[in-house]
Amino acid sequence: MQQILFFFIRNKNFLLFVILFAISFFFTVQSHSYHNNKFMTSANFFSGGVYTIKSGITDYFGLEDQNALLLEENRRLRQLLGSRIASDSSAIDSLPPDGPYAFASARVINNYYAKTKNHITIDKGRNDGLEIDMGVISSQGVVGIVSSVSANYATVQSILNTESQINAKLEKSGHFGTVVWEGKNPSEVTLIDIPRIAPVAEGDIVVTGGRSTIFPEGILVGTVATYQLAQGESYYDLTVTLFNDMTNLDHVYIIENRDLQEIRQLETTVEDAE
Repeated sequence: MQQILFFFIRNKNFLLFVILFAISFFFTVQSHSYHNNKFMTSANFFSGGVYTIKSGITDYFGLEDQNALLLEENRRLRQLLGSRIASDSSAIDSLPPDGPYAFASARVINNYYAKTKNHITIDKGRNDGLEIDMGVISSQGVVGIVSSVSANYATVQSILNTESQINAKLEKSGHFGTVVWEGKNPSEVTLIDIPRIAPVAEGDIVVTGGRSTIFPEGILVGTVATYQLAQGESYYDLTVTLFNDMTNLDHVYIIENRDLQEIRQLETTVEDAE
């Protein structure tokens, strides 16, 4: 403590100068708009530079995780769809030339997950070939379904939406059901309509069932966390932990079913005949 006091005594003239200079600088900046603007510009430039450096460092150290996700994504898509993602993913392009599904990449620019009817906004739209009812996935699994489209953007009805219903099945047994969300935990959904004869165990993988025109069969959804069968009921209610972290989405893929119009026309013909 004594050394600190000696320091102030020895340097009292310099410290007094610094204090007076700071006070005069403050009043000069406050009383002159030109100086104030210059100061704010310099401050914003400095803070912007700091944030840019921080963002660059964060992105750099996140590359390992992103690369791991990309590797897993490529492995899953090769396994499930029998081909590779086209090198130019800026527009919709098919995987195998004769396959029914085509994929486009997009970036999430807005993501709601704390409401009961959550939506996601992506940076691709009608000009990129997107249409309503296209499926949306990430490297970790199902994200949702395109619900509206503008020229350059689209909104996606999230799997975390109480109106969402996605056909899914138990990968091990093949028994089908429907994935719904009850509006509570953003990391969990419910798989309903699984019959009581189905063998169910915690940890079972749930994937898309392929019984719709939106998602191919076998896209990841999650794993069974808990399951219950009420007395006298014929169907299970399974709590499923999502593979996707729906609170942290960045890049996604939009799925186009090239055979969609043909399927719809056929189904319409059958309905009209009845």
